[in-house]
Amino acid sequence: MTSTAEQMRAWTGPAILTYGFRPFFFGAAVWAVLAMVFWVPMLSGHLMLPTAFDPVSWHAHEFLYGYLGAVVAGFLLTAVPNWTGRLPIVGWRLGMLAGLWLMGRVAVAISGSVPAVLVALADLAFQAVFALLIAREIAAGKNWRNLIVLAMLGVFILGNALFHWEAAKGDYAAQGYGLRLGLGTGIMMIAVIGGRIVPSFTRNWLVKRRSTALPVPPMQPFDKVALAALLVALGLWVVLPLGTPTGLALVLAGVLHALRLARWAGHRTFAEPLVTVLHAGYAFVPLGALVLAVEILAPGSFGMAGAQHFWMAGAIGLMTLAVMTRATLGHTGQNLTAGAGTVIIYLALILSVFARVAGGVWPEFSSPLHTVSGLSWIVAFGSFAVIYGGLLLRLPAAKRI
Repeated sequence: MTSTAEQMRAWTGPAILTYGFRPFFFGAAVWAVLAMVFWVPMLSGHLMLPTAFDPVSWHAHEFLYGYLGAVVAGFLLTAVPNWTGRLPIVGWRLGMLAGLWLMGRVAVAISGSVPAVLVALADLAFQAVFALLIAREIAAGKNWRNLIVLAMLGVFILGNALFHWEAAKGDYAAQGYGLRLGLGTGIMMIAVIGGRIVPSFTRNWLVKRRSTALPVPPMQPFDKVALAALLVALGLWVVLPLGTPTGLALVLAGVLHALRLARWAGHRTFAEPLVTVLHAGYAFVPLGALVLAVEILAPGSFGMAGAQHFWMAGAIGLMTLAVMTRATLGHTGQNLTAGAGTVIIYLALILSVFARVAGGVWPEFSSPLHTVSGLSWIVAFGSFAVIYGGLLLRLPAAKRI
């Protein structure tokens, strides 16, 4: 059987199509920048896209289902071959997937002049084809333990379909079922997958430093209780977003996941930001749950949109950047260490999150704070595209020879 390395060496087309993380991580970062470049003048009323979505719903959809959809694809296309022992998808098949994702971004952007059904089909086509490919790989590799990942991907697709349906009806989709279902699924993905990789990568790094204080191994009984509590809280939030039971469930989930994170020895990783950022990204999961709970139980504390940004931009934004930087370095043969530029990426993203939330807490300063948030976001993802773009778009010298 042809090996992964042999398959990649046999490919003579663009380097970006030699592995799944390359087109989707680069595309996600560029789209995160472009979408924010569009969003800032849209927010002030100086720009109108020909989209049928209201501006806030377009902004929310394109980060959640556009950006995150691409990162999930890049991650799974890289991880699933390791899980199943099967060859990765490369070449023009990978290019077709990337093209379908791009088609969805264009369709949503010009949806004002396209029938809503066609827009939804164009946007959902990528996710549907991608899910079928992942299902085939898991089944062929008999990797049944990761069916949970496929199930979450299916729920994510359902959320996107609901988002399109709500937008087509003229509802404010940015606060609808589709948004909450997709965001909740994204948080659950971080809790499940992050719960595997954060303690594992931390342990590997600490062992190399001969540390005797190591993180608790992943998926212990406590972890399963914490995941179950989060699943219940997210389910309540989707169907009863303002209910007192939802707020109380989020408090419990937040406390349990803060304790879960504390068991992973993150305080011992400050010497390597590439590891520390994984803990920081996960920290936004319990933080977001607790802040949302406060907003539900004491309305007006943060503003619902601001509270959601601890999950939307904080947990998802920082954790995806942590994974993209680490995976890109590792799969291109670089040292697994964060340079100054990478640290700037992380800090700019964190600044963006807190500036956005602060805009909800102090609405009288919302305009400048939103601007700071948007510019910091552009710096974070623009820096990733510049610093890591060379690694994603070109092959190492050894591969070119």
